[in-house]
Amino acid sequence: MTARTLTTGLVGALGPTSTGTRPLAPRTGRTDGPARVVIDLDLPGTTISRHLYGHFAEHLGRCIYGGFFVGEDSEIPNTRGIRDDVVEALRALRIPNLRWPGGCFADEYHWKDGIGPREDRPRVVNSHWGDVVEDNSFGTHEFMDLVELLGTEAYVNGNVGSGTVQEMSEWIEYLTRADDSPMAALRRANGRDEPWKVPFFGIGNESWGCGGNMRAEDYTALARQYSTFVREHAGNQVTRIAGGANVDDYGWTEALMKDAGPHLPYQAISLHNYTFAHSWEEKGSARGFSDEEWYSTLANAARTEELIARHSTIMDRYDPQKKVGLVLDEWGTWWDVEPGTNPGFLYQQNTVRDALVASLHFDGFHRHADRLIMANIAQTVNVLQAMILTDPDSGALVLTPTYHVFAMNAGHQDARALDAHVLLPEEVAEVNGRALPLLSASASVRAEEGTALVSLSNLSADEPRTLVLDLRGRTVTGHEATVLTGASTAAHNTPEQPDAVAPVPLTELREHELGLEVTLPPHSFATVELRLGE
Repeated sequence: MTARTLTTGLVGALGPTSTGTRPLAPRTGRTDGPARVVIDLDLPGTTISRHLYGHFAEHLGRCIYGGFFVGEDSEIPNTRGIRDDVVEALRALRIPNLRWPGGCFADEYHWKDGIGPREDRPRVVNSHWGDVVEDNSFGTHEFMDLVELLGTEAYVNGNVGSGTVQEMSEWIEYLTRADDSPMAALRRANGRDEPWKVPFFGIGNESWGCGGNMRAEDYTALARQYSTFVREHAGNQVTRIAGGANVDDYGWTEALMKDAGPHLPYQAISLHNYTFAHSWEEKGSARGFSDEEWYSTLANAARTEELIARHSTIMDRYDPQKKVGLVLDEWGTWWDVEPGTNPGFLYQQNTVRDALVASLHFDGFHRHADRLIMANIAQTVNVLQAMILTDPDSGALVLTPTYHVFAMNAGHQDARALDAHVLLPEEVAEVNGRALPLLSASASVRAEEGTALVSLSNLSADEPRTLVLDLRGRTVTGHEATVLTGASTAAHNTPEQPDAVAPVPLTELREHELGLEVTLPPHSFATVELRLGE
C-alpha cells in the first residue's frame, strides 16, 4: 500500500456554495476509544431516491444479445426472447430504472431501424463497440417489453450526435402518444395499441466525446433545442436529461446551468465517472491486482463523491431551489478486458474489490441525495461492473459480488437519509495523495415502519475492524446483520463456484451500552437492519 497518514483529524474540506457549505468528502473525526459510527435515528434527512440504484444496458458486447436477449428459438428459457433468469434476478433487486440503448451507441442509433417485423429490419454497424454488425432484432418494442417484465421504468437515450430533432420528437410520440397521431398509428401497426410510459429521456450522450466531439456552448444550444421537442404526450411526464460533464469538466456543467430558470427545457444534467486502479491509460486487471492497487482503486472510487459535490456546488449557485437534478448515469469500475475476449466487448470479472467500490459509491450517493436524483451503474449484464454474467457456452448465469451489494442495500431506496458520523482511533490514510478512511458508512430510516438500515464497509485488505454503532434518539428493539466478503480481495463467482462471494449472516454483533458492537472481517461489506421503538 502506498499510503501515509494525514496529520489532521478531519477528512473532507468544505467547499463554499450559495446556500452554505457542501462537504466534498465524508466528515471523519478522531476518537480516543474504539471506532464509532454515530447515528441520530430521530433526525431523518433527504429522501434517498430509489433511482440512485438504476441500471444501464447498451448495445455493447454481450449485454443485450446473449445477455438480456437470446431470441425466442433459444434453448435458454425465455419470454419473447428475453431471458427468464435474468429478469428474475433483476426483479429481486427491485431495479428502479433501466437506461437504453446507450452510451455511445445512442448517438448512432436510429430508432426506426428497430421497429416492425424483425426480418425486415436493416442491419447496422456498431462502430463504437467491436465494429460488429447487428440485425436490430432488439429494438423499441423489445426494450419496452423488457421494462414491463422487470417492473421497472424506462430511461430512453435519444440521438443528438447523428440524429435530428424530428427523429427524437417522433420517437417520444411513438412511445407515449395515445390517439391516432402518425407515430401512434405506426406503433399500433407494429402491434402495440396502448402507449408506454417513458419518465426519463436523455438528450444525447457524451456530446463532448463519442456523441459528437462538441464544445460546451454548442451542445448547450442543441440541448435546449432538442429538449423542447421531447413533448409530454397523453399525460406522460418526462424528465429530460441533458448530456453533462465528463469527470471534472466543471466548465461543461457551468455552461448547462447558466440559463437555469423557469423556462429551462431540461430537468436534469448528467455526469460520467469511472473507477480504475491507476488511470484511463492504465486501468489494471480485474482479478490480478496488488494491495497497492486495491487501495488506489478504493481511493479513486471515493473521488466520485468529491465530483458530485463540486458539480452540485456549481448547480447550487445557479439553481439554489434544486429544480434541476444531477444524474450520474454512468459509473463503476473499468478494467482491462478478460484475456481472450473481444477488447471491444468490455467483458470483465467482478470481485470483492468491485463490491466495495459499489458500497463506497452508495454511501456518497446517500449523502448527496438532495441534488443527485439518479445513478446508473455501467452495465447490467456482461459489460464492465455487471450485476450478472452469463456464460456464452453453457448459458449459466452468475450473480456478481456487486449484485449482492445492490441487494443488501435495497432497503435504502426511498428511505430518509440519516447522518452517519465515522469516528476513528487512528489518523486517516492517504493513498496516492487522496484521503481514504478505511471505514465507510451510511444509514437511512423508515420512521413510519419503525426500521432503519446501516451500511458498513471495511476497506482494509487484511485487518478486521471492530466498531461501535452509537445509536441515538430512538430505542432499538431488534437487529439483524448480513456480511459480504470472500477468501481474498480478488474472490469472485463463477459457474463452478457461484457462491464464493455471497451474503451470509453476520454473527459478530453484540449489545453495547451505546447501541451495538460489530466486528467486520477484512475487505467486507455489511448491513445492519434495526427495528426501532420510540
